[in-house]
Amino acid sequence: EDAVVFPEFNDLNPNMSDPRYNTTYGMYEPNCGIDKLKFAWGHDEYMYRMLVANDCSVPQEGLDMIRYHSAYPWHDKGAYTHLMAPGDEERIEWVQLFNRFDLYTKDANNDLRKMNEELWPYYKNLLQKYGLDGELKW
Repeated sequence: EDAVVFPEFNDLNPNMSDPRYNTTYGMYEPNCGIDKLKFAWGHDEYMYRMLVANDCSVPQEGLDMIRYHSAYPWHDKGAYTHLMAPGDEERIEWVQLFNRFDLYTKDANNDLRKMNEELWPYYKNLLQKYGLDGELKW
């Protein structure tokens, strides 16, 4: 519970007093894998699903970085390791690598909006490379 963001809100969840979920594994099977866990939806999951729906060619490691970079209890606090499946150890390393750069871009001194014209050709090439340069499904 120490790894959960805003744990004070757990008291508002009726599942917290349901004995079926108050075990080491809760509603999950041991070593079920990170993909089986239910996280709150946010911009990460939305972007991941948008990329998958548009059949982009971003490698799985990149998709994992996008999907799980806000899952701090998992990749930063060591929670849910008992639910990880074989292969999840490598995936967490990719997410942790990405997160170092993700946090940097949120620095108040790093306003990339001022560099829009300068950066657009670079990002346009990336969109083409990964099959995201046409009309997209949102």
